[in-house]
Amino acid sequence: MLARIESWEDVMKALTVFYSRSGKTKKIAQAIATQLKCDIEEIFDTKNRNGIAGFLSAGTDANLKKLTILKDIKMNPSLYDIVIIGTPVWSSNISTPIRTYISLYRKEMKEVAFFCNRLGSDAQKIFADMENLCQKTPIARLELTSREIVRELYTDKIKIFMENIKAETSRIE
Repeated sequence: MLARIESWEDVMKALTVFYSRSGKTKKIAQAIATQLKCDIEEIFDTKNRNGIAGFLSAGTDANLKKLTILKDIKMNPSLYDIVIIGTPVWSSNISTPIRTYISLYRKEMKEVAFFCNRLGSDAQKIFADMENLCQKTPIARLELTSREIVRELYTDKIKIFMENIKAETSRIE
């Protein structure tokens, strides 16, 4: 007798990876990982990004498209069918820790989806930069404003994002 596949999680193995300086991107990553029942890994930068000085250096490093040194990565992205990557937007750019993560692991990722937390920047530029850096077309994208996150007005957008991921990955199988 064949085993019955009960859910998407029985077929696809997903990892949500994110960097969060202020906690907003972390809040979204946790919601995604909880609803998709997938693994989650927070990326940690060895450079201190706290306070005003950290905020200013974050923007400068992002503008210059610098890389950084990350603390140990625990989960191997090559073991997952899809890696969902989340970044805050820094000075209209990908955060430096996520730029570094993608640069290090892009060849190990099979499929990707992106989400970002922004104040006012155009997320399409961020997603295009992530796609170019990753060298993969994302199967889904989620753009949230800091205001939506603070006011917890993101549930419907996350639901649509996850439905898009599930629909696209079922076509890939």
